[in-house]
Amino acid sequence: MAISVKRLYHLISLKGPTKHFGVSNYSASSTSQIEYSKWNNGGGTFHKSACIDPTGPEVTVGHSTKIGYNVGLINCRIGDSCVVHHGVCIGQDGFGFFVDDKGNMMKKPQLLNAVIGNHVEIGANTCIDRGSWRDTVIGDHSKLDNLVQIGHNVVIGKGCMLCGQVGIAGSVTMGDYVTLGGRVAIRDHVSIASKVRLAANSCVTKDITEPGDYGGFPAVPIHEWRRQVACRYRISKKAIL
Repeated sequence: MAISVKRLYHLISLKGPTKHFGVSNYSASSTSQIEYSKWNNGGGTFHKSACIDPTGPEVTVGHSTKIGYNVGLINCRIGDSCVVHHGVCIGQDGFGFFVDDKGNMMKKPQLLNAVIGNHVEIGANTCIDRGSWRDTVIGDHSKLDNLVQIGHNVVIGKGCMLCGQVGIAGSVTMGDYVTLGGRVAIRDHVSIASKVRLAANSCVTKDITEPGDYGGFPAVPIHEWRRQVACRYRISKKAIL
């Protein structure tokens, strides 16, 4: 039976008020509010098991933002109305090393921050490294799935969606409203234009300058990738025959 939008909204509202749209609500009955405390810098709340470094560089948690179980925060600023799910780590050192003249592996300084915009949702066990030569930035209204890796100096625009197990290497610049399917990999120091969509398991090895759909390894326009897949299939069938 059809139900009006007004009636549906009324039924939802009976379960309690929603703080903001577009972000998951942690106010479920299974999550005791007694387990959460208010962070003194920004007004957000955090679970008692979260590890927020009190002695390191400043950590700011914005208003109406909630930090889940076993989250680690250092060297970061998190905006308003965000949800950071369980096990997330934000602001740790990026993966930067060099070999000195004696053949020793030396760590490059990672001294900057990770900056998370407003209305951002970050899935469980995602890691976002802080920057070395520029801040790592996640734009407003972007959504990250579980198990996403964001390298140092990465800048992600607003309204982006990153599905599970996406890996973005250091110093990538991504425009607005980019969608990355599951297990997409992006090499370091490339730029991706706004409104690009990448199919699952794609690998970006060079700049993408035009909006549109892409797929494959290396990633190419989606129609070209489909043509390549069809050609490989026909060749393999002939080889079998």
